[in-house]
Amino acid sequence: MMKYLLITLIVLGWLGSLSAQLPKPTKEQVEWADCEIGAIIHFDINVYEPEYEWRGQWDYNPDPKIFNPEELDTDQWVKAVKDMGGEYAVLVVKHCTGFCLWPTEAHEYSIKSSPWKNGQGDILAEFIQSCKKYDVRPGVYYSAAANGYKKVDNPGLVRGNDPVAQKEYNAMVEQQLTEIYSQYGKFFEIWFDGGCLAPEKGGPDIVTLLHKYQSQAVVFQGPEGTNSLIRWVGNERGVAPYPCWSTTHTGTSSGGDVEIDRLHGSADGPLWCPGEADFPIRHGGWQGGWFYHSENTKHLMSLETLIDKYNTTAGRNTNMLIGVVVDPRGLVPEVDVKRMKEFGDEIKKRFNHPIAQTKGKGNDLALSFHGAQAINHVVLMEDISKGERVRKFEILGKKAGSWISLGEGSCIGHKYIHQFDRMELSAVKLVVKESVEKPMIRDFSVYNIQ
Repeated sequence: MMKYLLITLIVLGWLGSLSAQLPKPTKEQVEWADCEIGAIIHFDINVYEPEYEWRGQWDYNPDPKIFNPEELDTDQWVKAVKDMGGEYAVLVVKHCTGFCLWPTEAHEYSIKSSPWKNGQGDILAEFIQSCKKYDVRPGVYYSAAANGYKKVDNPGLVRGNDPVAQKEYNAMVEQQLTEIYSQYGKFFEIWFDGGCLAPEKGGPDIVTLLHKYQSQAVVFQGPEGTNSLIRWVGNERGVAPYPCWSTTHTGTSSGGDVEIDRLHGSADGPLWCPGEADFPIRHGGWQGGWFYHSENTKHLMSLETLIDKYNTTAGRNTNMLIGVVVDPRGLVPEVDVKRMKEFGDEIKKRFNHPIAQTKGKGNDLALSFHGAQAINHVVLMEDISKGERVRKFEILGKKAGSWISLGEGSCIGHKYIHQFDRMELSAVKLVVKESVEKPMIRDFSVYNIQ
């Protein structure tokens, strides 16, 4: 008897060890994944001087006096994000020009030197108040890797390699991030375009600031050692690879200039660092569509394209981050606002009312119907708080009394959307063929989307 008890304890201990080794997200990463849709809002001085190219004009910077968004309304921005279905919004407070959308004390190249509100305004503060009003989680983008005003290019090095100038730039970055992180409350997501140059490679000490002021934020392409990292998927087209695992062996630090193929993550990776797929709603034209230009209106994505992007981002275990532009008035253009609302309404229409749904533990889950039902979508979700457990699965449908394959896959993660030609089915079944532990299926739903 004692022998069998000992064997049982050993097996249970081994299984417990496996469970402990399976990477799991922080609670902030779980909340972030549940958001699914976010926005990143771009507004900079180059909107008023579109011929300016920061990388090609190192000895010139546009005059702050041209920056005057007389109709600026952050409520309009954030409401548009909410109507789109966005649960969080990231404001670009300093892009590559070096111009700042808050009144930094580090230098004069900011809105305090502009005529807007006689230099007394603070766009970041107004944005955060709007996020509170519309129950949208606020985020902030600050590029430490590039700064035209300070003659700094990727990956955050001062041109000419002057060690004194580099030290001064690093101190400025630390000062500005301290202002942002300590004076504006908690941020849901912090964005680093191009990553962060580590101190041992000549960069500023950003990890210390994140731990001190923003330890609960999820951090896109942040430095190693940050609590809740998320990574880039390799392109700015809203197309995540498949499979796209939340676990990986390393994060990403790309500036997005060049596409990187096969950023799938790794099913066996030790680091929980899920993907975020960013793309501009005006895809193409000047500045790639990230910033407003009247000519870019023709590049505004159609509703059908946005729905497709949802399927290739949120439907592939990544978050969908849509780039939103602000025009010289200080408003999101009306045509963009209309398209954003159309998209949010369509997602609700498609996925708010499943024909049937269930959840459960184990390798087999089934949904049966009273008579045949027209079905063309299956949505699967794991309980990712317990880790990504599924490694291989098949979806089956019962048609005229026989089970047929509707599709196979590997990664489910937070969400997997499977589309197929509409067919009449009396039951649908999920069969998990391989897993590292007992599958924990949070949702198994079927739809007939017109």
